[in-house]
Parts: sequence; structure tokens; C-alpha cells
Amino acid sequence: METAIENKTTTGKANLEVFSSTLQELAAADRNIVVVTSDSRGSGKLVPFGQNFPEQIVEIGIAEQNLVGVASGLASAGKKAFAVSPACFLTARALEQIKNDVAYSDNPVKLVGISAGVSYGALGSTHHSLHDYAVLRAINNITIVAPADNYETVEAIKLAADLKKPIYLRFGKKNMPDLQAMDQRFELGKGRVIREGNDAAFIATGETVYPALQAAKKLEEENNIRATVISMHTIKPLDYELVAAVANRCNAIITVEEHSVNGGLGEACSSFLLQNGILKPFKIVGIPDEYTVTGSQNEIFNHYGISGTGLAATALELIKKIN
Repeated sequence: METAIENKTTTGKANLEVFSSTLQELAAADRNIVVVTSDSRGSGKLVPFGQNFPEQIVEIGIAEQNLVGVASGLASAGKKAFAVSPACFLTARALEQIKNDVAYSDNPVKLVGISAGVSYGALGSTHHSLHDYAVLRAINNITIVAPADNYETVEAIKLAADLKKPIYLRFGKKNMPDLQAMDQRFELGKGRVIREGNDAAFIATGETVYPALQAAKKLEEENNIRATVISMHTIKPLDYELVAAVANRCNAIITVEEHSVNGGLGEACSSFLLQNGILKPFKIVGIPDEYTVTGSQNEIFNHYGISGTGLAATALELIKKIN
């Protein structure tokens, strides 16, 4: 029987903590790195940053539109501005500023959505960011990244700091394990192969990569089914070459995301495959078009099948349709 703690991880730090420590290392060597927060230095793990670099942090208060505007101004003046705010507010309240002040104006702001997806748990739908991939994918000139583990987070922050284009980085709250990927490189716009197999493929992003890996291990141990697992950390630009390669050699494709099933990773992959005539059994696993159930992140994941048990069952059901 599936439990509410199936996805609980303790082997690594929360990506947010790694974000904070990495940013401090960079700020010590580069005074152009500036953090702009919307009364979120606590939830963003940025209290130590403020203590160590008081002249490199700007507190805007609960005013997300101003947050993005100020960060855009700083970026236009040569600062490496990280605008940090809860993802649910950053990509909703300040969407117009992201569209115009950041993307349209080509200001290289590093937008950091914290406590993303359903990280806020029982605070409910008002505090969940299940729309951010969808709305940002529809805006030109912005890269969208959701690191899956501490390694990907470190590399993403380092690359973002020197990136000359707008970028959105998405972080959750729970501890993340080392995925021990087959492919240890990290490049924006290129997915990472975590595990290989030809029977099925899980294309996952962010904090859903680990349950996808759990599912792949479960399928091999219990059903002798070998599944590929991809960490598709960059939602935009999507690694279409990898999506095509995986789809061509695997019998079934399951995408996994801590986001609405509408407008996110799954729809990006399915649109590409359909338009290129690559037709395979395909399933998008995410949050359905409804207000989420109340509970912790783990409880919500398990309810919607974003767990080792749930994803393994989804893969088996898809594979049965082939046979």
C-alpha cells in the first residue's frame, strides 16, 4: 500500500539551500551580483546572504511587480540581478513586468521562483505555482529551468549568473538526493540521462525526477521492464533532439511534472512528437485541471500518482496497450 511518505528524501540538501550557498560563493568574488527580494529572504534561505553581503541585497517588500521592475533596472545597469520571490506570486502578480521589463526589454534578470509547485502544501491552490511553465513558455526570450538535484542547482546558478539573457529558475523546498546520473554534464537546453532502458521512458523535471527514478527501479525489480529516466531540467528551450531519440527507441513515453497537465513539459513534448510524426503511447503525469487536494507536497504527489508506485503503475498500463 502506498504511503504518504514514499517520496521523502533525506540524502541531500534542499535545492534552495544550495542556491543560497552557491550565490554567496559567487557574490564574494563578484560585487555585481545583487539579490532583490520581496520580503522573502527567510523563505528563500537568504538571511546569511544578507548578513554577509548587506550592500548586495535589496528588500522591496511584498510588491512583486516592483521587485521585477527594480531587478530589471539593475540588470540594465550591468548588475547580475537575482529577483527572488515565491513562484506562485512572481509568475502571476508580476507576469506583465516579466513579459515587458525583462523579456521584451532583453534585460538579463535571473528570476528565481521559490517554494514552487505544491511546496506550500496545505496552504492550497492560492500558494501553488502550477501555471508558471505554461505562462512563461508563451513569452519569447526567456529560459525556464527546474533543477532536479543539488548538482544541477549549483551548475544552473553558475550559468545563470553570467547569462546575458533572461532566465527563470524554479526551486522547491524538500531535500533532494544525488541522482548519480549516467550523464554528469549540465548544459542549459540539454537534458540529462539518469538511467537507460528501451521498454519505456520517463521524461521528468525538477522534483519529479526522483520519483520517476524510483518507478524505473521498481519496474526493473518487479516486472523486468527497463525504463529510461531523463532529467529535463530545461523546459525552454527544450532538448528536442533528446526527446526524439528517446521516443524513437522506447515503446512508451511518460512525462512527469509538478505543474498543471496543461501547458507544461508534457504538452511541449507531445506537441513536438506529434508534429514530427513520432507516434508512441504517451501519458502526461502532473496535476489535473482542478484545485488540488489539501495536504503536504508528498501527500499531493502520491494522490496524483507522482510517486514510484504511481508512475510504475502508469507505465505498466501504457505498456499493456502495446501488447
